[in-house]
Amino acid sequence: MEREMALLWEVSAVEFVLVTLVIGGLLAFAVGRATARGWDGWGLLVFYILLLTAAIRFLHFSLFHGTFFLPPATIGTALHYGIVDFVVLLALAAAGRQVTRGAQMRGQYRFLSTSRGHSA
Repeated sequence: MEREMALLWEVSAVEFVLVTLVIGGLLAFAVGRATARGWDGWGLLVFYILLLTAAIRFLHFSLFHGTFFLPPATIGTALHYGIVDFVVLLALAAAGRQVTRGAQMRGQYRFLSTSRGHSA
């Protein structure tokens, strides 16, 4: 496969969409939901997304001959695309967390989301 290096993707746009957005995005959304359901903090979410980013970078490397963090000669390129993947995955995980946390709050505090006026 011919390299097409751009700001967001390393090999091709299709590879970026398939691996980072579809596979990684669904997993990141699930991580966000899981941390919200367990009432875990943002720090744990970021840690999980760092691990997921390493796994997604490995998929880029193994399936599409992208760069990984070894050998040291490719560390700059791998770091750039790793940060891109991390930011995308973190945004999707935050969306999953907010959707789940919003549902939890609506279920727990149903009286706050009614459209009726204040009754005293």
